[in-house]
Amino acid sequence: VSTQSGHYGRGFSKGTMPIGNLFKNCTYYWGFSSLISYFINHPLYTVPSTETQVYVGLSIYFFGELGNLSTHLAFKNMRPAGSKVRVIPKPNGNPFCALFDLVSCPNYTYEVLSWVGYAVMTQTFFSGLFALVGGAQMLQWALGKHRNYKKEFKDYPKNRKAMIPFIM
Repeated sequence: VSTQSGHYGRGFSKGTMPIGNLFKNCTYYWGFSSLISYFINHPLYTVPSTETQVYVGLSIYFFGELGNLSTHLAFKNMRPAGSKVRVIPKPNGNPFCALFDLVSCPNYTYEVLSWVGYAVMTQTFFSGLFALVGGAQMLQWALGKHRNYKKEFKDYPKNRKAMIPFIM
C-alpha cells in the first residue's frame, strides 16, 4: 500500500522514479516484511507481556497513518489540478496538518511514527530496524526537500525544521 499510494500516486511530487530506486524499494519492503513475518510467526516468538503494549503501539501506528494520509492530501490540494505552481506548504485546518508549522515534511514524520508504533506493537528487532532504516532514508529526503524549499522561497519560515520538530 505504501509503495503504491505514498510513492507513486501523490500528485504533488515528481511523477517518475529511477528504475534503480524501484529495486532498492522492493528489496527494502520485501526483505523486511519477510524477516518480520518470519520472527512474528516463529514458534519461539515472545508476544508483548501486556495487551497495553499492543494497544499503545497500535494507537501510535494509526495516529501516524492518519497524519501521513492527511499531509499527503494537503500536499495534493496545495496546487490546482494541472498547475505546476509551487507554494510554501502550510496547515489547512486539519489538526494533523498543524505539523506543517514545525517541519517541511510532516508526511515523513508521521510515517516514521507509524512504524515506531508498529515496532512497539510487534516487539521484534527487525520491526525496530525497519523503522530506523526507513527513518534515516526519509530524513535524508526531508533534508534535501527542506534545503530546496529554503532556496526556492525567500520567505520560507526560518524556524521550520526538515522532519523532526525543533531538532532537524
